[in-house]
Amino acid sequence: MTELSKAARDEEAVSRFVERFAAQLVEAGMQRMPARVFGALLASDSGVMTSAELGEQLRISPAAVSGAVRYLAQQHMVTREREPGSRRERYRVHNNQWYEALANRDSLLKRWEDALREGVDSLGSTSPAGRRLAETLAFFEFIQVELNDMLERWRVHREQLFEDD
Repeated sequence: MTELSKAARDEEAVSRFVERFAAQLVEAGMQRMPARVFGALLASDSGVMTSAELGEQLRISPAAVSGAVRYLAQQHMVTREREPGSRRERYRVHNNQWYEALANRDSLLKRWEDALREGVDSLGSTSPAGRRLAETLAFFEFIQVELNDMLERWRVHREQLFEDD
């Protein structure tokens, strides 16, 4: 980051944003430390930070950063990469990371659908439990189709909004 952009950034305002946004993510079910790390990455100009930078900005330990990044990587919200010529890792949030996170839910939904199908077969579709599982399966199948259609509409919309990206 250049000295000019450092001077133009109000680090206290950035910190307030990170904490407010993290609180919203926690309220939605995310763990606190991954929410804070994600907020810090999202608010960084480059979208890339090292463990040391995250630890310094958030005043957290390297172990806390590591655990948070591990969770975020599993959720497809950040990626790890090596600094060129170094053993240090950098963590990156991508511009289109919400799309990627949702798109990667596809395999999870398919696994749930498979398990529910098996449950319906095991319990029988006419039993009360089998009917409940069948309705749950129908819901996830519906969500799967809608999610795929919505993501396609987003790709088109994003291209119109952010042609230069």
